[in-house]
Parts: sequence; structure tokens; C-alpha cells
Amino acid sequence: MARFGLGARKFSWTGPSCVEASAGHRQRQVICLNMCPRPTEKQCRHSSVFKLRCNAATHPQHNFNIDQFEEIGIEVTKKLRAFYWFCRPHTIIGTILGITSVSLLPMKSLDDLSVTVLLGFLEALASAVCMNIYVVGLNQLFDIEIDKVNKPTLPLASGEFSVTTGVSLVGAFLVMSISIGIRSKSAPLMCALLVSFLLGSAYSIDLPLLRWKRHPFLAASCILVVRAILVQLAFFTHMQQHVLKRPFAPTRSVVFATLFMCCFSAVIALFKDIPDVDGDRDFGIQSLSVRLGQQKVYRLCINMLMTAYTAAILVGASSPNLYQKITTVFGHGLLAFVLWHRARQFDIANKTCITPFYMFIWKLFYAEYLVIPFM
Repeated sequence: MARFGLGARKFSWTGPSCVEASAGHRQRQVICLNMCPRPTEKQCRHSSVFKLRCNAATHPQHNFNIDQFEEIGIEVTKKLRAFYWFCRPHTIIGTILGITSVSLLPMKSLDDLSVTVLLGFLEALASAVCMNIYVVGLNQLFDIEIDKVNKPTLPLASGEFSVTTGVSLVGAFLVMSISIGIRSKSAPLMCALLVSFLLGSAYSIDLPLLRWKRHPFLAASCILVVRAILVQLAFFTHMQQHVLKRPFAPTRSVVFATLFMCCFSAVIALFKDIPDVDGDRDFGIQSLSVRLGQQKVYRLCINMLMTAYTAAILVGASSPNLYQKITTVFGHGLLAFVLWHRARQFDIANKTCITPFYMFIWKLFYAEYLVIPFM
């Protein structure tokens, strides 16, 4: 038992004590408060102090490192941001708007809306988005060195994603797309997915007779077939025949959409190479912008779009329905004016303006799909 004094009072301690050697070879007893004996169950029941110590002994606390959680959160955010850019979101938005707009064309009234129709639409949309990610991801896998010059912020070019990660993502989304198509049992949908797969692969894969992006006509044809023909006709047929169970009967709107988007898709195919001239020239990609120059291709694109808008206004003016006539003429007239105004301010010599203008063309592409259902 250890005894020690404080003034006139003396205290005693019946617990264990520690012995320390002092500098003068004298020993002094130090109370080891942290070495209290483990309380028994009986003591826990009769002493509130021991109850607290009992809880501490039987329920150990885990101290989590907040810094580690923050680091994990930052890393996850970076990966999600990299995945977002890996998917090329402007193309995903175009796919979603295009399929949504075209899927409305076979419907004659609100009575056509049902759970079955919604599920059929979601099958088409999900499979198309997955195939879209496959196509743009595959292109990035084979364009890593080019993108280090043209688009150094893309995840594969910047090193945020490894090649293994890119291959895994591309393979996973291809499997998901085809699986959804097979499960749907829709012939038009499967046709659209398979053609997109074949053309997207031929466009990017660097093998003999492939890598069609090297040739302006073949590159434009790939984009035109997918964006203009498949999105319009295949998904329209999927909704009309497979989902609504009606015979194929193309409407005025879907015919117009197909023809108009042929022109618009060609413009996108041509304009997308204008910002990439430096990298394409260095790696032997003979795009039209490399062959003719950026200025000529730019003027060609603007003229094609203005011609398409003029034709759309004339088609709208010939519509027997007054509501459709007003919507089509006003909508395309407004889009044509916005394009003309923006083109006047554009300077092809200023490289910082080229990519924003290219994204502006995509916004016109989105806007067109908002007008098509009203035709």
C-alpha cells in the first residue's frame, strides 16, 4: 500500500504502484492511475464510476482518420470527373436528345404513352448511350498520342486513366449495350447497335483496311450513317413496330429529320477536325481541314448549315397545319439568325475560339431535336 502526504493530510492508495529510480538513487512511488485493475461485473453493477470504465473496456472506440476520408473523397471525385470527360458528354447529350425526339414521332396521341412504351424507350436509350461510350472510348484508346497534342486534358492522354482502365471501360460498355439490345428482342434496335459497333470500330481501330478516320469521305460517312440515318430511322422503327406494334409507316417529320440531319452530321464531321489540324497533320490523318485548310472548311460548314435552315423554313412554310408552319418557320429562322450572328464574330485565326464554336454547333444540333417533334 502506498502512502503519501499533502500538507497535514495523508492519503493511501491500495492499488498497484510503480517504482522509478531517481537521480539520487532514491526510490519514489508513483501512482499508476492508468493501471487500474479491470472492473468486475459486480463492481460495474454497484459503482457508477466503474460502469463508465466497464463500458469503455467492453466497447472500444475506433478512431477514424478524417484526412484519409478526405483523400479518398478527392480521389473518387477526380476519377468521376475523368470518367465524365472520357464519355465525351456533348455526344451523349446529342444521343439522348436525338433518341428522345425521334421516339416521340410515331406517337399519335397521349393515349400511346404507357409503361410498356416507357420501358421500350429506356431500352433503346440505355443501349445507345452505352454504345456511344464504347465508340468515343475506343477512339481515345487509338488516339492517345494524337490527343496529347490536340486534346491533352482527356483522361487517357493526360494519364488520369491507364490504358488498362480504358480497355476495361470500353469492353464493359460494349457488353452492356449488346446485352440490352439482345434482351429487348427488337430487330431495329439490334441493327442500329451492330451497325454503330462496326462503323465505330472501323473508324478508330488501327488495322489494315480500317482506321477510316484517316480518309475524309469515310470518316464523314461513319458519322453521317450513325447520327443521321440510324438514330432517325432505326429508333423510329423500334418505337413504331416493336414497342407500339404498328406497321412501319414513316411520317413527314422523320423523313425531314433524316434529310436535315444528313446535312448537319456532315457539318459536325467536317468541323470537328478544324481544331485538330496540328495533331492530325503530325500523325498523318488527312482530314479535309488538313488538305484544304481551316478557313475553307469553316466556310463550307457555315454555308451547308445556312442552306439546311433555308430548306427547313421552306418545308415548314409548305405545311398545311398552321401551328406546325409557325413553329417550323420561326424555329429554324431563329436558329439561322443565331448562327449568322455568331459566325460574323468568329475568327478562325484565333485558336481559342475554334473549340467553343464547335460546341456551339453541337448546341444547334441539340436545338434542332427540340423543333423536330413539332413538324
